[in-house]
Formats: sequence, structure tokens, C-alpha cells
Amino acid sequence: MYKKLVFLFIIIAFSSCQYFDFGNNGDILEKPIASVNKSYLYHKDIVSLLPRNLSKSDSALFVKSIVNNWAVKELLKQKAEENLSLQENTSYSKLVQDYKESLLVNGYKERIVQQQLDTIISEDEIDDYYKVNKANFRLNEELIKIKYLHFGNNFLDQEELIRQFKSDDYEDLIALENLELNFKAYNLNDSTWIKLTDVLLKIPKFKEEPRDYLLKKSKYIQKEDSLGLYLVAVKDALKRNDIAPKNYIAPTIKQMILHKRKLELIRDIEKTLLNDAIQNKNFKEY
Repeated sequence: MYKKLVFLFIIIAFSSCQYFDFGNNGDILEKPIASVNKSYLYHKDIVSLLPRNLSKSDSALFVKSIVNNWAVKELLKQKAEENLSLQENTSYSKLVQDYKESLLVNGYKERIVQQQLDTIISEDEIDDYYKVNKANFRLNEELIKIKYLHFGNNFLDQEELIRQFKSDDYEDLIALENLELNFKAYNLNDSTWIKLTDVLLKIPKFKEEPRDYLLKKSKYIQKEDSLGLYLVAVKDALKRNDIAPKNYIAPTIKQMILHKRKLELIRDIEKTLLNDAIQNKNFKEY
């Protein structure tokens, strides 16, 4: 049988922005509000968990929930300590100690890395990395360079819009950009690689076509349905397993370079620490 669980409920003094009103001192923080056998829960343990601006009834319910959850956790912990073997307890204690040490070590490493890691990556570095590892950068999705417009059937001057879309003149591109608010969907920058799946989300009319329909270069495609008119021009396309273009994979390359630098920095830090410890006779082998 469990020993009696005693709850000492909180005397609440509400204010407009705090759950507790501590007056001129915080003595209440050191007072227990609940106990399970010889374990105690104090005001200071829960005060940071309390949301501000709760009503009196909501605050009382919130505190009761915290106290109950703490009690259940304590009861389970105490029962585990009573029923697990010494070997099991020792094993868990070792795991906890190893985890704590790992957190401390990794936390320190991360701080040193943040302070010392050079995060500036030049275009030349990206070029060199891409050239060496190019064969490893295979696409797992289709990419296209595409220009498209989708506008409603009520658009007044459709012929002029189609002419501007087909045009390669800079002035016509600017004219289209000025009309962007009138379009249901659009992409006028055909120099950037885009996932085919993203394009199909914007212009679902083309989902009706075979998968390779938009993976062929085309100067101009026009389709129409009850939702409006679709204009498409595919400048270039890449299929699955093709080599990923450098400008598309560049963010990934940057992360790879940074990760490599990070590992090298950590190895240097570990090597320096070990050498210093040996030199200062803080590390000895027997």
C-alpha cells in the first residue's frame, strides 16, 4: 500500500498579472504545497509554470493538475525504486549519468563551435565542392524552369496579355509584373529551378496531363477551363536521377561544407585539449 498522499493546497492571492502575490518577500516560495512520502513539491517548483492572467477558477484547476501530475510521477518513481533490482537501478543510474555527461560535453562543444566556426562560404568553395561531388547530387524529383500565368475568364484584354506573355522584351515582363494582383497564380521568373510538384499545385489543370507533359521544353502552351486561362512556357526541365544543378543544390552544399568544418573544428579542439592536458601533466596513462 502507498503511504497516504498529502496535498497542501495553495493559498492564492490574485493580482491582474500574477498568480501569487508575494508582498515584500518570497518566503512562500520555500513552503511545500504537496508531499508524497518524503518527497516535497514547493511553490518555487511550479511558479514559473503558471500562465498569467488566468481566472481564479482556471488557476486553481491548473495548479491542481500540476500537483496531481507531480504526485503520479513521484509515486511511480518510488514504486520503481522499491521494485527494481539493484542491478537494474544501477544500470539506469549509469544511463542517466552518461546522458548528463553527454549533454554537458555536447553543450560545451556547441558553444565553442558557435564562437569559432567560420560560416562564410565563397562561391569558389561551392564550385569546387560541386565539381568534386557532382555525381553524388542526383535528383529524386523533377525540376523545371517555367513561366506561367493563370487568370480568370473575365480578364478584359486577354489578347494583349497573351502577347506580353509570349514576348521576350523586358518592357512586356514589367507590364505583366504590374498586373500580378489580377492573376490567380503566376511565376514570371523562368531562370530559377522549381519542383514540378509545386507547379502542379499552382496550376492543377496540368495534373490531367501525362507526367512528362511539362518536362518538355515549350515556347508556349495554352489551356482553358471554367476557372480561366492557363499560359505556360517551359524553358528547361530535369528528370529524376539527373544531376542536380549547382544553383539548386547550393544551399545543401553550404550545409555540407559547414558540417565538415564543424567536425574538423571539434577534432582540433579535442586534440588541443588532450595535448595541453599531457603537457600540463593533467592527463596520465598508467
